[in-house]
Amino acid sequence: MEKADIASMTLPRLTEWVTGELGEPKFRAGQLYRWLHQKRAGSFAEMTDLSAALRARLEQTAFLTAVTTRRRLESRLDGTVKLLLELPDRHCVETVLMRYEHGLSLCISTQVGCRMGCKFCASTLGGLVRNLTPAEMLGEVYEAERQAGEPIASLVLMGIGEPLDNYRNVLDFLTILSSPEGRGLSLRHVSLSTCGLCDRIDELAELGLGLTLSISLHAADDETRSGIMPVNRKYNIARLMKSCKNYFAKTGRRISYEYALIAGVNDTPAHAEALASLLAGQNCHINLIPVNPVAERGTRRPDRSAVRRFADRLNALGQNATVRRELGSDIAAACGQLRRAEAENGCPAPN
Repeated sequence: MEKADIASMTLPRLTEWVTGELGEPKFRAGQLYRWLHQKRAGSFAEMTDLSAALRARLEQTAFLTAVTTRRRLESRLDGTVKLLLELPDRHCVETVLMRYEHGLSLCISTQVGCRMGCKFCASTLGGLVRNLTPAEMLGEVYEAERQAGEPIASLVLMGIGEPLDNYRNVLDFLTILSSPEGRGLSLRHVSLSTCGLCDRIDELAELGLGLTLSISLHAADDETRSGIMPVNRKYNIARLMKSCKNYFAKTGRRISYEYALIAGVNDTPAHAEALASLLAGQNCHINLIPVNPVAERGTRRPDRSAVRRFADRLNALGQNATVRRELGSDIAAACGQLRRAEAENGCPAPN
């Protein structure tokens, strides 16, 4: 009999399983849910308000997902912490802890690898291995909080993987993360980054979850964007803008546009003017990111003066644009590179 992944179950689903599969009263599901997501038990033996007989049955019918730290890097510049986390099947993902004035922010992964194929990204070099389960994404949060010794204040789904390509698992993760009986983190403190899977953006808009949508845009014309982001060949910029405007109309949540500046590709004053024109009239924020050099990709970042000129031009044209503060630049340049390097030391190779 295949054991149940109970830490991936929302409370209604867990209640159904406890009352149906185990034949236990409904309140046992609430007890179990709290052990999983508040007390964070590492074994069924720790769940001392459950009977010995029930704990024995849980051992036979369910499993707990262990996410452990394989490697920890801490920046000497700003205290940013990058964790290489090992999953139960020994595959690895990365998560990053960053400290801001409002508290700790955590960036997590949603997949092992990625199939989106963006030309400036290290995470997609080996393609997609598999999706993370809700329990594994929660495990990233819980292990990062254990390492930090304090709760995180905000969460970003911007690590390895495309969150909307793992849509159902991500929704269950967000449900458990935000439930009062679970982690209890308001989704208004969660940002989800996507390269632009428009059908899923439209579905997300209908749910009205209150999270912030962050769009990896990186170009304002289809020719440039299709050259660096294959997803644009399916969902072009006009289609993406339609979904973004619909998301704002449905949720009232301001969208953030990420724009990785790549020298010689999308960093000229003409590119800035095209971007300002594309986003004119939207209530949005443009987050400029000098690209992280990835050896396998051959991408180069513009010099600081070019980045500053790009930002100044956008602001002069009425856009709200800022250059992302760089954190942890001394511990691993780009998301996905630590995982690739560690493949030589035991984590399954990403390709």
